[in-house]
Amino acid sequence: MGFNHPSENCTARNPELYMFYFSVMIMEFILALPLNVSVMYIFIFKLKFWKSKSNNIFLFNLVLADILLLICLLVRADSFRKGERRSENDIMCRAVLFLLFLNRGASIGFLTIVSINRYFSVVHPGIKNPLKILKRSVLISILIWILLLPMTIPTMLKTFECCQTYNNPDDYIVVEVLREVVFFSQVLIPFTVLVYCTIRITNRLKEKSVGDRTKLQRAMFLVIAVILVFSLCFLPSALSRMVLLIMRAREDAKAEEIAVRVHDGLMCLSYLDCLLDPIVYCLSSTKFKDLYLSTYLPFLMKNKHLEHR
Repeated sequence: MGFNHPSENCTARNPELYMFYFSVMIMEFILALPLNVSVMYIFIFKLKFWKSKSNNIFLFNLVLADILLLICLLVRADSFRKGERRSENDIMCRAVLFLLFLNRGASIGFLTIVSINRYFSVVHPGIKNPLKILKRSVLISILIWILLLPMTIPTMLKTFECCQTYNNPDDYIVVEVLREVVFFSQVLIPFTVLVYCTIRITNRLKEKSVGDRTKLQRAMFLVIAVILVFSLCFLPSALSRMVLLIMRAREDAKAEEIAVRVHDGLMCLSYLDCLLDPIVYCLSSTKFKDLYLSTYLPFLMKNKHLEHR
């Protein structure tokens, strides 16, 4: 008889705590849905992103990933309301996990691409930016979505998320290892790239006394904002998952139960990127910021014009 892992139990053993998680997720959904719909409207009807510069194409894909993530968020919140960590329906459980990890990966991927794009523009202005060619940016966006599909499939085959518990997990060790490698590499590799971009842009800013300092400052604020999104939304859930795996390997049921609750809570926190990403849009594109303010908050634009008089 195998060890009974709490992480394989779909029932929320602390229903009051999971009702709190449910409240947090519903609040995230209520705030994020109209915000992202309003952003989508600007990209489609105001910016016409498919005709604009490559950065807007990447940003549109980012908001698309956020909206799809919100749909999954609502389903998962409903499970918490019912006292379940995940849906007891195996197909629904796997489908929601697949979409969650797919859109999480897309959010991370496009946040990183936006930062790399700005890095090339300000640190290597003499080099032809491979991300700025319109047709290439469309292909890169499609490629990111396509590559994420096979990387996300392992979440449907065997997880620690209580979907699909097998009697003989040794048969699935390859899938388990692949899943964890993908999960952690999706966070740690982009985070390392972002730190590198931030250091290089900051050093470039220190070298400049005149000229492009404003452009460099905007680029620095952008990559710092992306790092903050990573640090708040993605790194905590990755670290809690690491702790969960360690407790699971030790077969310490009590510690694993605590790790499960903490991990589920920090995964709720990870959905905050749907609320924070608009900050990235504003820092990435002055045109987007002005269009958004003039469309939804025109009184701020009036104040801005008065300040420049």
